[in-house]
Amino acid sequence: MKILNEKQIAQKIKRLAIEILENNYSAKEIVLAGINNNGKHFAKLLHDQLLEIGKVPVTLTSIKLNPADPLSDPITIDWPVKKLRKRPIIVVDDVANTGRTIFFALKPLFEILPKKVEVAVLVDRKHKSFPIKVDYVGLSLATTLKENIDVQLKGKDIAVYLD
Repeated sequence: MKILNEKQIAQKIKRLAIEILENNYSAKEIVLAGINNNGKHFAKLLHDQLLEIGKVPVTLTSIKLNPADPLSDPITIDWPVKKLRKRPIIVVDDVANTGRTIFFALKPLFEILPKKVEVAVLVDRKHKSFPIKVDYVGLSLATTLKENIDVQLKGKDIAVYLD
């Protein structure tokens, strides 16, 4: 079942960008760190919207980890971690479910002291088992554990589905 179409996703991205700018109005720069593939693509869409409406420089980077087994491989950021010091960092993913992926994505940031760390997601589910608070949410859903959220941000059928 389609729960968000392309137009609705675009509206949510614009609203999230405005919220991010409002909460970071005094920042000299904002860093968006997208998690893996869909998180990175969602971060790119937010990045483009932030540049379109704001006057704050926005840096885009990505965090790579294995969500199924986050301790099996190193968790890396595509930007030198030391350059993130004293900057507001927004960790971006398409869906927050248990919070585990976001929790482990924060690991490289423990090596530095950022100005602040916030989380932005397109869809937030209410099954948190890790201490993760999502600051910017496109759509909040109460689902069953058996249901699946499928986010398609590329190609012809840009949409969010609930299976």
